Amino acid sequence: MANTEQSKKRARQSEARYAVNKARRSRIRTFVRKVEEAIASGDAAAAAEALKNAQPELARGVTKGVLHKNTVSRKISRLASRVKSLTVKA
Repeated sequence: MANTEQSKKRARQSEARYAVNKARRSRIRTFVRKVEEAIASGDAAAAAEALKNAQPELARGVTKGVLHKNTVSRKISRLASRVKSLTVKA
């Protein structure tokens, strides 16, 4: 348990930062889920639009320190290739 004033303040800051980061992660996952659902439905146009909306959210996660740069790059790459395969099939 925090005893000093400084450690108490750091604990408060940590809780606040955790809440903000949790909300950011949740928002990012929602955008990614929308892309996944559009891909699953087979709608190439909807999947492309969902990916277009998800990319800035993922990039924002990197700048805010919620996700690692390479992780986001990999996710975008894999989603983009899946969306592209939908358009090739159609």
